[in-house]
Amino acid sequence: MTDLPVSFPPLSAIETRVLGVLAEKQRTVPDSYPLTLNALLSGCNQKTSRYPLMELDEAQVQDALAGLTRRSLVNESSGGRAMRYAHNADRVLRIPSQSMALLTALMLRGPQTAGELRIACDRMHNFADVSSVEAFLDELAERPAGPLVRKLPRQANAREQRWAHLLAGEPAPQSDEAAAPSPRPASGAAADELQDLRARVANLERELAGTRALLERVCAELGWSPQAPAQGVD
Repeated sequence: MTDLPVSFPPLSAIETRVLGVLAEKQRTVPDSYPLTLNALLSGCNQKTSRYPLMELDEAQVQDALAGLTRRSLVNESSGGRAMRYAHNADRVLRIPSQSMALLTALMLRGPQTAGELRIACDRMHNFADVSSVEAFLDELAERPAGPLVRKLPRQANAREQRWAHLLAGEPAPQSDEAAAPSPRPASGAAADELQDLRARVANLERELAGTRALLERVCAELGWSPQAPAQGVD
């Protein structure tokens, strides 16, 4: 049996999502942080930069917040007209901000390669190169208090291995889809075109996330829910 990565029971899927959103928004929308319940719910259910996609309700998020608070991973405070929530994971786990960014990306997007993690963490921490990402991942995997990440077995025809976090316990076995052979790497002009396409997609994701964050902030200030359409005036 492997050592437990932390001294508390494994997180549920919803607790993992809630903690990941709090950690992400601390870095990407600091002016709106700590988050209200509405902003947190919107972040949990957003359709970009999330895997798997979820459709949570307020009761589910509140239950997850209660569980995370019992583990000292979340703090609750009063601010304005609504309660606000902030994470305390980096202090509880005693890890640096770079490692927290990597854990956040893994909690929100699932297993990824070091290269994918570098792109996913761009708005939370700008890693100089893939080697620096791997160095922090190795530290998390070799932590004296217990590993927080694990490198998964290499997939068929994959050039790089993916990493998974251990806050929710052992990673689930890879699905048939995930384990299916991937297309052979492109070469020459095709490889350049593929790399350019990936860069464009990453930029679009960042721009969309920024727009969503601005919308969340405006809605929070006006007391609206981002998921509910504004009522027109007759």
